[in-house]
Amino acid sequence: MIRRVSFVSILLAGVAVACALDYPYTPYNEGKMDPQLTGWPLTEEEKAYVLLAEHDRRPGREANQHLPAMWPVTPSAGNWGGTSWLDTHAKLVETVQASQGPIDVLLVGDSITMQWGAAWGNHFPGLKTVNIGIGGDKTQNVLWRLDHGGVEGLRPRLVVLLIGNNNMFFTPETGIEAAAKGIETCVKNLRGKFPDAPLVAVKILPAHAPGNRFYEDIKRTNAALDALLPGGDPKVHVLDIWGEMVNADGTLKAGLFTPDNIHLTQEGGYALYAIRLKPMVEHLLNKE
Repeated sequence: MIRRVSFVSILLAGVAVACALDYPYTPYNEGKMDPQLTGWPLTEEEKAYVLLAEHDRRPGREANQHLPAMWPVTPSAGNWGGTSWLDTHAKLVETVQASQGPIDVLLVGDSITMQWGAAWGNHFPGLKTVNIGIGGDKTQNVLWRLDHGGVEGLRPRLVVLLIGNNNMFFTPETGIEAAAKGIETCVKNLRGKFPDAPLVAVKILPAHAPGNRFYEDIKRTNAALDALLPGGDPKVHVLDIWGEMVNADGTLKAGLFTPDNIHLTQEGGYALYAIRLKPMVEHLLNKE
C-alpha cells in the first residue's frame, strides 16, 4: 500500500522544519547528511552543501560507504556545476509562490515534463497548470525539490508525475529495483503532500533502441513498477504509453522523438502523450 509520508517538527540549523521520517536511508532522516531537510529559503549552510558535487552528497558518502541502492530514494539536490541548477529551482519556487492556492494540474518531472511547451496549452486549454519539470533530474532530485519549497502552498486538483529516465544512467550501480522504488518514493511524497489530489504516474517513455542498455533498463524498471504502483491507493493511477510509441519490433516510431531518441517532438510525441493523458485528466478532474 502507498504510505503517506509522515512528518514531525524538529529544530535543524536554527530553523523549525517539518522532517519527512520514512525515507529508507535513516542517516538522512536523522540529519546526518543534508543540513536542512526541508523548507525554503535555504540556510547558508544548506546552500554551501548543495553546491557540492552530487556524488559527494550520495547516501553512504558521509560514512565512507558505497550504497548505490539508496541513491534514487534519498533526496538530493541536483548540480549542473556552479549555481545553475539551484537557480533554476529557485525560479520555479518563485512561480509556485506566485500561484499559491488552488490550481488544476501540477506537472512534476524532468526535461520531458519541462518541454511540454505549447502542446500542453493546445491540448489542455483553460487548465491552471504549474509545471516544475527540470532537465536532467532524477528521482532523488525531485524528492529534494518537493521538500524544499518546490510545491509549498499549492493545492492541485490533479498531479501528473513522469520521472526516472535519468536514473537509467546509474542503473548499472543502483540496480533496477532501486530505480523503480525511487519513482514509488516520489509518488509517496506527493501523496503525502496532496492527499486529496489524484495522481497519474506515467511509466518511463521509451528511449534509444532495442538492445541498448538504456532502453532495456527502462523496460525492466517499468516492469518492476507493476509490483509497486498503484499499491492499493485508489487515488494513484498508472499511465503506460510505451506500446503506442514503438513499432512491432520495438524500435521507436518515426516522428514522435527528436534526433536524440529521448525527447519528444511537439507535433508527434507530445500530441500522442496528450491524447492518451487527456481522458484521465478529464475524468479525474470531473470526479471531484
